[in-house]
Amino acid sequence: MELEVRHLRALCAIADTGSVHKAARQLGMTQPSLTTQLRRIEQAVGGQLFNRERTGSRPTPLGRTVLTRARPIIAEMTELIREAKDAAGLAGAGPGVRLRLGSTGSRAVPGWLRRLHNRLPDTDITFQADVSANTLLRMVAGNQLDAAFVHEVEGSPLRVPDGVELRVLVRREPQFVAVPATHPAARAGRAVAVAELAEERWMVDPSVDGDWDGLRRVFAAAGIDPRVVYGDYLSAGDLVAAGEVVTPCQPTSQPRPGMSIVPLAGDPLGVRLLVGLRTGWGPGAEADAVFDDLRASYEEVARSSPAYARWLSTRRAPGPPVMV
Repeated sequence: MELEVRHLRALCAIADTGSVHKAARQLGMTQPSLTTQLRRIEQAVGGQLFNRERTGSRPTPLGRTVLTRARPIIAEMTELIREAKDAAGLAGAGPGVRLRLGSTGSRAVPGWLRRLHNRLPDTDITFQADVSANTLLRMVAGNQLDAAFVHEVEGSPLRVPDGVELRVLVRREPQFVAVPATHPAARAGRAVAVAELAEERWMVDPSVDGDWDGLRRVFAAAGIDPRVVYGDYLSAGDLVAAGEVVTPCQPTSQPRPGMSIVPLAGDPLGVRLLVGLRTGWGPGAEADAVFDDLRASYEEVARSSPAYARWLSTRRAPGPPVMV
């Protein structure tokens, strides 16, 4: 087998995310497909490229050597494609009329993109979603994205690479919990203490940077050791509605049939919402537009989320003081 650029991208994705599972998500592949591809790449180069450890995949000495050569090739190929599109007139009104955005999951994203399309009608806006905030920040540093909207779990600081500057959108956003609509916590009409959910099965996505560590700290502080199951948050919503699990969630989450969104008493779990910008990227006005339109979209979804709107009304005067 001859190595192709897509193979080099796969190796870099595994190294950047530290996990074949996360890399497969980023690349839009299944984990078994990426594992098979990695085996073929290792056969082609004649040695093992990653050590598979319990905590993830780490490059071997051979892997580091290959990655050192692969990264500039990918960067050059990305730039070649960009220049070719610019020359062909496919990137909008001309070179530079592009805006490359990324985000971890948030209901604010659709409104953000809508506002930017309206503000910048001649700009080619592309978007990439990823569960890993650290991966998105690395993409900003690597000139694959201009800006990324990410969250940082309290107690689990993000690894901010050189070449990235952060703007704080929300200093502290409390995290709520999704429970079955039939749960006593849903019917009580009040914030629920973590200890009251000690007998429940909690579902958490371990591939989301900081989420499991943050939740584990909350359990320890409450003196409980509940059952925990792992999975993605999309599946978690279905299981909550079926009465099988409870799961932490953003306060802007909209309940689906069979589910209720409830605040946690004392707000023990919080995140900081950030925008990572490539240092020196673009004119200041464009970077400001990215930030301002995201802030407006976030405020919109915050007001339209019943549980969050009630929480906010008890803690502040009109306006969004949690916003910077």
